[in-house]
Amino acid sequence: MITVALPAGRMLEEAARALGLAGYDCPYDKDSRKLIFDGGNVRYLIARPSDVPVYVARGAADVGIVGKDGLSESGEQVYELMDLGFGRCRFVLAAPEDDVPALKEVLDAGGMLAKLRIATKFPSITRDYATGKVIRPEIIVLKGAVELAPAIGLADAIVDIVESGKTLAVNGLAIVEQISESSARLIANRSSYGIKAKPIADLMERMGASGRTGGGIR
Repeated sequence: MITVALPAGRMLEEAARALGLAGYDCPYDKDSRKLIFDGGNVRYLIARPSDVPVYVARGAADVGIVGKDGLSESGEQVYELMDLGFGRCRFVLAAPEDDVPALKEVLDAGGMLAKLRIATKFPSITRDYATGKVIRPEIIVLKGAVELAPAIGLADAIVDIVESGKTLAVNGLAIVEQISESSARLIANRSSYGIKAKPIADLMERMGASGRTGGGIR
């Protein structure tokens, strides 16, 4: 039996669908509070997305499904096996619409911003991005809606993940620059990848095949 950590929230349904299309029984109940359940020869754990890399790295799960954003932010030592293709979004630097032209002019010309207060839920990704872009970045870590920060003068800009960009527009923000793209990734514990090589290889092959035939991987 292998243990698979699944991300709670918006990506859970897509992850369960991708597993189902690959031939795995993933009988989670979205109305249940149960966090551990079995599906044949697979045991599933439902965890907060930011915790999935932790569970996999520490051996509580053999493999996991997590967004590239959560994987990059965690810094955990795991094997990144596959880009599963769903859960696509973008990391962007965004600012109040009136400030965007001046910021873009500096960045597009290859210059550096003198100082910028950036609100974000992703300090590691933001810190990496700011290196070489901002001379004196001030990173303000928030847990809730970061779009509020520029409106109340707490920050000059934000780094966040976006899908359509509608939330930014509603809050008077616009994209200054795209930082990177994110999508769901299949990750593995380093020891499990050797000890349970056959079932993990089967999982990769079956999920890859379902994607090529129009399944869960897009």
